[in-house]
Amino acid sequence: MSDMDAGERLSKRLARELPCSRREAELYISGGWVKVDGQIVEEPQFKVFEQRLELAPGATPREIPPATLLFNAPANLVAGVDKGEDLARQFIRKATHWAEDPARQVPLKAHFRGLVTLLPLAPGEEGLLVFTQDRGVARRLDEGRARLEEEWQVEVIGSLEERQLASLCDGSAVPGRRLAPGKVSWQSETRLRFALKGMVPGQLELMCRAVGLTVVSTRRLRIGGVSLGRVPVGEWRYLKPRERF
Repeated sequence: MSDMDAGERLSKRLARELPCSRREAELYISGGWVKVDGQIVEEPQFKVFEQRLELAPGATPREIPPATLLFNAPANLVAGVDKGEDLARQFIRKATHWAEDPARQVPLKAHFRGLVTLLPLAPGEEGLLVFTQDRGVARRLDEGRARLEEEWQVEVIGSLEERQLASLCDGSAVPGRRLAPGKVSWQSETRLRFALKGMVPGQLELMCRAVGLTVVSTRRLRIGGVSLGRVPVGEWRYLKPRERF
């Protein structure tokens, strides 16, 4: 027998010691309730020998609900990488969880598995990026984009006449192309706020270029009723129970 085959699965050992069913043991472990020699272990398949097992007070073998994570993506995301699992492996981990997350949820490794992202950011864009395990959330973002308002902050170089600003609002800014109308306003001398439905990748830069503006940066702040809030760049928080896209 090789060293890798030696030892006993943690879930099997825990089920025998408590005692409980193997499924209950797996839920205790993946829920972060079990320590092996004082260290939390979240993998039921972890091999143990004679180590001491501890079950945290108040532990309950609950199914872990699917998680939705809100990430403040930097502008230097790897171009062309838009699959949730690929991005999650690079950026979503316990170390990048926002310490002031109001959801008060303890990060679990189970929350990082099988993540997908809808409404990906185009190269150079930054801000709110949603990762989810929840099929309902994924369906809402995938099928409802035409009805979901997205709020963006765009840093630009240049100025606008009133008629040009009006064309951004009514969707007529790009010659030969009719875009959905929305709300566009100046936040400062160099910053525009866009609130639009039915967004398509690259739309904001196209609209700005059509009225003579040069885009410096583009940041998504909100999707539907969910905003990024004060999450620092490169960190993430959980979707709160009452938040709805």
